[in-house]
Amino acid sequence: MAVTSTPALWAQSRARFRLERIGPPVLVLILFLVAWQGVCTVFRVPSYLVPTPVEVAQATLQNGKMLWAAVWVTFESSIAGFVLSILVGIVSAFVMSQAKWLERSLYPYAVLLQTIPIVAIAPLIVIWAGSGIASIIVISFLVAVFPIISNTNFGFLSTDTNLVSLVKMYNSSRWTMAVKVRFPSALPQIFAGLKISAGLAVIGAIVGQFVAGIGGGNGGLGYLITATADNLQMPYLFAAALASSLLGLFNFGLVSVIAVLFIGKWHESAIKTD
Repeated sequence: MAVTSTPALWAQSRARFRLERIGPPVLVLILFLVAWQGVCTVFRVPSYLVPTPVEVAQATLQNGKMLWAAVWVTFESSIAGFVLSILVGIVSAFVMSQAKWLERSLYPYAVLLQTIPIVAIAPLIVIWAGSGIASIIVISFLVAVFPIISNTNFGFLSTDTNLVSLVKMYNSSRWTMAVKVRFPSALPQIFAGLKISAGLAVIGAIVGQFVAGIGGGNGGLGYLITATADNLQMPYLFAAALASSLLGLFNFGLVSVIAVLFIGKWHESAIKTD
């Protein structure tokens, strides 16, 4: 009887793992596209109402250069707003976690900031920061910052009390406690908030481009979606909307990869179980 070598077993295991992870969503996507194409063809749905996947693909190929330029502009704005939300969110959560009275004083305003519709304050942001990239980044930041504050604050406050008591026995400073104990323990919750905010930053950037953007190739996906909707270019509009979704997925995947590098070797969520 032939014995399979260890490298071959590892290769088979990796192939099986990829098939189990990638196979189901790809199959669902194929079935969805076939059903979409079939319904539009059988019922003769006009393309100005709902274009077929084939028409969306054709529009993507025909306008690929313009679409890519819009995606890149939106990506730059969303990343800038996302990075700003990370800095402000983690620092704010750290401050609130230092004392209960600070959390009671500041956290309600973070909630209030989240509950205000961004379209209601976007015109004010344009007046204050001017139209263009600055306002877009601010709007993207405002949309993305709250999940980071909430999750990071929860992570800081959820540190194992036994571990905190042990470190206090050595008269460690508040800074040492935060950097060496609370922050590492909060990393899973921090990355959970970052994953949410990564997609929200794209939404915020597109909303900002609706309100404060500029026209032409530098207008981003927000301008492109508005222009194609006004001209009833539905296949192109669907292509722009799909590009927006893929951009959000890309940001989410980027954060997920970074999360694996930081916590993938020890946290329970990343440890494979039988």
